[in-house]
Amino acid sequence: MPNETIVPNKTPKTLDAWVRLLDSVRLPVPRDSHARVRAAISDSRSSLRDIAELMQNSPALVLSVIREANTHSHASISEPAESLEIALNRLGLKRTEELLERLPSLDQAQIPQPLRQLQMVSQHACTQANGLFANRLARLWQEIHWGSLLFLSPLWPLAITHPKLLEEWEVRVVHKSESSTAVEHELFGVRLLAIFQALANYWRLPNWVTQGYHLLQEERELLANVTHIARDHDPLHQQQQLDEDPGLRRWFNQPANTVLLANGLALSAQVAWTSPHNVRWEYLISLYLQEPLDAVQQQIHQHAVSSARSHAAADLYHPAESLIWPWEVRRIPRGLLPAAPPSTESLGAWRKYCAELLAEPSPFTNAMHLTTQARDALVACGMQRVMLLMTDKNLTHLRVHQIAGLPKEAASLNLQIDQSKVLQRLLAQTAQLRLTPENNAPFSALMPASLRGLFKGNNLLLRSLSSHGRVVMLLVADQGGAPFSEISVQAFGKTAQCIERALNNFSNRSA
Repeated sequence: MPNETIVPNKTPKTLDAWVRLLDSVRLPVPRDSHARVRAAISDSRSSLRDIAELMQNSPALVLSVIREANTHSHASISEPAESLEIALNRLGLKRTEELLERLPSLDQAQIPQPLRQLQMVSQHACTQANGLFANRLARLWQEIHWGSLLFLSPLWPLAITHPKLLEEWEVRVVHKSESSTAVEHELFGVRLLAIFQALANYWRLPNWVTQGYHLLQEERELLANVTHIARDHDPLHQQQQLDEDPGLRRWFNQPANTVLLANGLALSAQVAWTSPHNVRWEYLISLYLQEPLDAVQQQIHQHAVSSARSHAAADLYHPAESLIWPWEVRRIPRGLLPAAPPSTESLGAWRKYCAELLAEPSPFTNAMHLTTQARDALVACGMQRVMLLMTDKNLTHLRVHQIAGLPKEAASLNLQIDQSKVLQRLLAQTAQLRLTPENNAPFSALMPASLRGLFKGNNLLLRSLSSHGRVVMLLVADQGGAPFSEISVQAFGKTAQCIERALNNFSNRSA
């Protein structure tokens, strides 16, 4: 049974292309869950409810079964299955077992961390929905339970195919407050909500899921009106405003909105309990339940702890962890943390590359041989995106000689030196420029847009190298745009010295 999902080389830029790609992803199922469910299906004493209870520990398995029941062969059924039991009943045990055979199963540690993190957010949302709403709407508990678990499922395959794009989106939109519209069109070509809504419709997910995405896309003004009422601290005035607009009151009190409220809360709590987004969802839940905000917050925190007990893992962040932190402290996302230093193994390889660069006489047969070694040394010292550019004889252009961690198209980059003051300064004499969040804006404005677009982020190293007194090469490198590991910065500087020495030795040999 194949256990891998093929990750595409190119990023789609249209809605149809995104739906086709994400629909093709086979989400991995934890091996132990896979085995337990297969054993239950083979056991004639197991009821559908027993099998469903075993499945719900694996959100990917739940999604796969409900998708299979609701699409293609069951398109003739008008209403999608709203619960896992209904989906199992439609499929039958034989087809369910055949579906299990087709799904990749991996040990928990082998499943990509971004996917497991998102699925844990969905499980947290499910716990919140059950605790806040299911007891009050007992007849609808299945719609609440499965809808809240699956609401973010269109995000799950994206966590496998493009985890770095999701991470960049979080850093720029959530933590740097950039325009979500601009960032999403730049990274994805279309709005994320449009992708998720289209995929939820294509998969025929439960109605409460698709209704939630419709609300976020088409009824944002109504949500804004309700949010304004929810922030009113006078319960009597709140009720008066709702009574004056019965249409708005009916719209907000729909049971289907519980799925959106729980997921909005769980997703925003990943940032901070005190973030404006999280407080907004708490106000809305307080208005929906007609309970004081402090009482609702207490319930929410209790449900978060309950969720953490069931779903937390050592390498995942659960918002319940931060309930014991000082209230003003926030979690720093991985995209804003310094990059990890190179491993002991990588540093060992780096030393070998540098030793070969320093060897005399030069062991390199041609310039490409030398720059390949230089590129590999920079990668070994922790640089994730690397470009080596060589000057022409007239010192008017820079042409790419080597790349690593960049699109293949980057190899054809040709920069005109006199059109960039930063390039002119670097190529006038040997120099190094380190971009940081503090100096990024003015220097980036003076760099070629084609080059800066390949190295997105606020952290970048540029260094020019000379041979016999003439600048001949420019190194450009970063660690994925994240803040640099200082060990890697030091190693970058030493590598540059080794490359410069190698250029001189190679030039002497040629002479």
